[in-house]
Amino acid sequence: MEIDIKYPRIIQGGMGINISNYHLASSVSMLGQQGTISGVTLERVLIRILQNGDLDGDIRRALSFFPFPKISEKILQKYFIEGGIKKLTPFKGVPFFSINPPASLIELVIAANFCMVWLAKEEHNNPVSINYLEKVSMPHIYAITGAMLAGVDFITMGAGIPIKIPPVIEAISKWETASYPIPVDDKDRKRFNHIMSFDPKSFLGEKPFEIKKPGFIPIISSNILAQKLLKELPVGDVYGFVVEEYFAGGHNAPPRNKIDYGEKDFVNYEKLAEMGLPFWIGGKYASPEKLEWALSIGAKGIQAGSIFALCEDSGMDIMIRRSLRRLGYNQELNVKTDFRVSPTDYPFKVAQLPETLSEENVYNSRERVCSQGGLIVLYEKENGSIGYRCPSEPIDKYLSKGGKIEETVGRGCLCNGLLSTAGLGDFGEPPIVTMGDETIFLKRLMLNERDWYGAREAIDYLLSF
Repeated sequence: MEIDIKYPRIIQGGMGINISNYHLASSVSMLGQQGTISGVTLERVLIRILQNGDLDGDIRRALSFFPFPKISEKILQKYFIEGGIKKLTPFKGVPFFSINPPASLIELVIAANFCMVWLAKEEHNNPVSINYLEKVSMPHIYAITGAMLAGVDFITMGAGIPIKIPPVIEAISKWETASYPIPVDDKDRKRFNHIMSFDPKSFLGEKPFEIKKPGFIPIISSNILAQKLLKELPVGDVYGFVVEEYFAGGHNAPPRNKIDYGEKDFVNYEKLAEMGLPFWIGGKYASPEKLEWALSIGAKGIQAGSIFALCEDSGMDIMIRRSLRRLGYNQELNVKTDFRVSPTDYPFKVAQLPETLSEENVYNSRERVCSQGGLIVLYEKENGSIGYRCPSEPIDKYLSKGGKIEETVGRGCLCNGLLSTAGLGDFGEPPIVTMGDETIFLKRLMLNERDWYGAREAIDYLLSF
């Protein structure tokens, strides 16, 4: 079988909040595959690393290369703490996003995305991608600006229909005004769009250098979405596709029958191949046998997440990582598709792990707070202005904003939970861990339940067919 070596055989998934961090993305890319940074709420990740003392100096080094040094200086002055904050000291936060975000938040988002991409690309020239959730839409125009200033090679995006991303990429590459539609629920729960815009020239100044256009790789779960994107976007706007089957970790597309997954939720790969663009397949594909099969049906390779999330190069808290590896190695790890926990209304894969939000007593004992605001939903107030609410926030507060009680049942705070999973959470906030359905790779990579492996071992294993 001939294999096109122009494309990576493995795209590492963009997982959680800072699980797919710059260390992991850099490791994977330097090994000849495509490393990916999770682009979710990087502004909070960056300031928490700085407040923890930035012990290896990476963030400060990256900020020293940010092309707008006055912004770097402001960020360091406000957030960097030599030696790190004392234990139990609360992190200094940042404002919630709104349709009119403060300049300081815009600066922070741009700088954070720049830093993480710059660090992932440091010391090599291999491709690096960054992954965003379409549902988390208010930061997009600023986050993409930062990533492109650092020379990101690809942007991947799922959890929605990312049809408006290519025009943003085009506008930023030309240093022109970028716009993005933000969905708003009206008084009758029907959706309309508010357009957010950003002019990089008026906000940042003259274009600092030529900015390349990254390739755009939508994450899809159906042939229908692939056809829609190719039909409605100009030729060349879509570089290729990542197909995530519903076994994949994180957010999944809802089942077609709205009840459970079945045959209608599988992609017709023969028809997808006929579209003529490269594609990679994810969801229980972390094995050399599955990679070989994917190549045999016309895919360029696979997307793999969990195998990298559990390796020593990932950003996952070390104790959580060890517990998951032990349970997975002993085939005792249960991963549940939870249709309620995510405020996004998308199904979310949750690993059942002691002392995390997967346990009912931990969930019930947590005080409902919305202190990060990453998944807030916009709604139209009675006076016509726009408000912000989240079904995971305190119930009385959500109801006071016109929310319905049934929308709050079973909701979890993914923002705080995922930060805790990465070891960057607020004191007392329990983690929530997302994984794919299968961890059989652990038996092949580890000698016993206490063993470990790195990105290199994971890649060598996947390529061993």
